[in-house]
Amino acid sequence: MAHIVIIGAGIGGMPAAYELRELLPREHRITVVGAQAYFQFTPSNPWVAVGWREREDITLPIAPLLEKKGIAFVAQAVQAIDAPANRVTLADGQALDYDYLVITTGPRLSFDEVPGAGPHGGHTHSVCTVDHAEKFWAEYQEFLKNPGPIVIGAMPGASCFGPAYEFAFIVDADLRKRKLRHKVPMTYVTSEPYIGHLGLGGVGDSKSMLESELRNHDIKWVCNARTHKVEAGKLFTTEVDALGNVYKEHELPFKLAMMLPAFKGVDAVAAVPGLCNPRGFVLIDAHQRSKAFRNIFSAGVCVAIPPVEATPVATGAPKTGYMIETMVSAIAHNIADELAGRPATAQGTWNAICLADMGDTGAAFVALPQIPPRNVNWFKKGKWVHLAKVAFEKYFLSKMKSGNSEPIYEKYVLKALGIVRLTDR
Repeated sequence: MAHIVIIGAGIGGMPAAYELRELLPREHRITVVGAQAYFQFTPSNPWVAVGWREREDITLPIAPLLEKKGIAFVAQAVQAIDAPANRVTLADGQALDYDYLVITTGPRLSFDEVPGAGPHGGHTHSVCTVDHAEKFWAEYQEFLKNPGPIVIGAMPGASCFGPAYEFAFIVDADLRKRKLRHKVPMTYVTSEPYIGHLGLGGVGDSKSMLESELRNHDIKWVCNARTHKVEAGKLFTTEVDALGNVYKEHELPFKLAMMLPAFKGVDAVAAVPGLCNPRGFVLIDAHQRSKAFRNIFSAGVCVAIPPVEATPVATGAPKTGYMIETMVSAIAHNIADELAGRPATAQGTWNAICLADMGDTGAAFVALPQIPPRNVNWFKKGKWVHLAKVAFEKYFLSKMKSGNSEPIYEKYVLKALGIVRLTDR
């Protein structure tokens, strides 16, 4: 009998638990460890931040969902991982021995890399967690009584640019609905070398289309932005040229700011000798297996993926939902095959697919594979994307409630987009 421990109970960890339970005989135990007692659908956080959703709409209690499937759950943060001893120590001192460890923790939000940044003791907000989104909503309600400038964007080293664009357009749409947009100058500040880079070197016509959308919505922008300090009501960023030389210094005033941070690996994972790169992301092979420990697998934002290309200001490569879904499925099949005495050969399909809401419309992009040159390089805009994301939210939450392990992106999203070849890399 094997014991599989999954640390992280988010968009990677929960589907991993469900799929492993479906594939493995019942004598094998599965335990999920999560720092919070609830699952949150992270893509909906921008809606929470402007009051379009409430916490209860996008969160679910984890324990009863997993217990129905015969999966144990421990609501504790991980304190340490002793990889040679196959043991995880939790914050309350409890120790869990494992035969296989699956790391799906997501990132540590590295606000501390920019002095004055972050929602806890800093001057900028985030939509990375539902707690952060609720904090923005609380301040946004006061802001609406006396509006002023807003700054939205992504810090140096960030890798998740889609939600930054998404949030800029959602705030714009919400202010227009309230007849307050004319009182709110908006600036998009990003480490990307150009609008629509997305950490992917651009996808299709993303540059021209997103530039056009920003212009049409009267949102100014600063690219190649090396943001280095935030004070109360002021963001300081250095705009550099293509060679990284200083082009212009900006001191941008704001009454509200949402700047996505750079990511690092969570402390307990980053501290394991030989497991991670210098940023704390897990080094894996093509089968999602740790390069240092054969019984450790990892998926999602916490894995190491090199940037698509060098940029004047550091940018990372995003890990989107479809990519995470295929990583998780590969892990489940590889562990199941090894326990059955078969070789582990499954691989994730590292493609980028994103549905980004823009308030009353939306943008979708597909990059197959993520790193150019690509077999599919596609970017489209339309109200159908907004409607698709709303539907996707409802379906994913229903999947979590039911314990359904079917691949959403493969079965529904790609087919809806007319893309059926899923193995191109």
